[in-house]
Amino acid sequence: MSAVRRKFGDEYQAVGPARCSARRERQRFVDKNGRCNVQHGNLGGESSRYLSDLFTTLVDLKWRWNLLIFLLTYTVAWLVMASMWWGIAYLRGDLHQAHDDTYSPCVANVYNFPSAFLFFIETEATIGYGHRYITERCPEGIVLFLFQSLLGSVVDAFLIGCMFIKMSQPKKRAETLMFSRAAVISQRDGRLCLMFRVGNLRNSHMVSAQIRCKLIKICYL
Repeated sequence: MSAVRRKFGDEYQAVGPARCSARRERQRFVDKNGRCNVQHGNLGGESSRYLSDLFTTLVDLKWRWNLLIFLLTYTVAWLVMASMWWGIAYLRGDLHQAHDDTYSPCVANVYNFPSAFLFFIETEATIGYGHRYITERCPEGIVLFLFQSLLGSVVDAFLIGCMFIKMSQPKKRAETLMFSRAAVISQRDGRLCLMFRVGNLRNSHMVSAQIRCKLIKICYL
């Protein structure tokens, strides 16, 4: 039978025949690469605090969730804004008179939703092929254009800044730092000291490096 673990405070107790083996296979509190295995639980209503600091929450997410949020945010924003441009053309009747040379539409050469989507992409990415453009007889289009520019700048600054900060974090730097497999207790300067070795695999020098150690003492009652 597999061991059944029950949590009592900060300790774990194994119930069943595999109690002894479960105690030997207990996971480390801190891995050798410095990652802490302690996870927060039973937060109750405190989980909403993560939304108050949304930027830091996005930075701390895993890469797969960051990329998913990045793609979904841009995809939804593009579809919504393209729908608004298509809605303006539809309400003004531009879609039915798009091929009339004597008619002045809100956005030239917008015939359907794909053309409205292409116009939005050209405007947002500042491509400007020159085939589709806003005319001066469309005040609602000018207002939507200003709103699109402001919203695009905010979304770009938020998401691109989040991705840049996440890429600049040296979380994988510990992969090239080697620790000795065993620590020793020896007398140094008249005192017993716990000693271990740290090695850097890279040729670059580490300036003002600091090492913090955690000593975890478990007492069994």
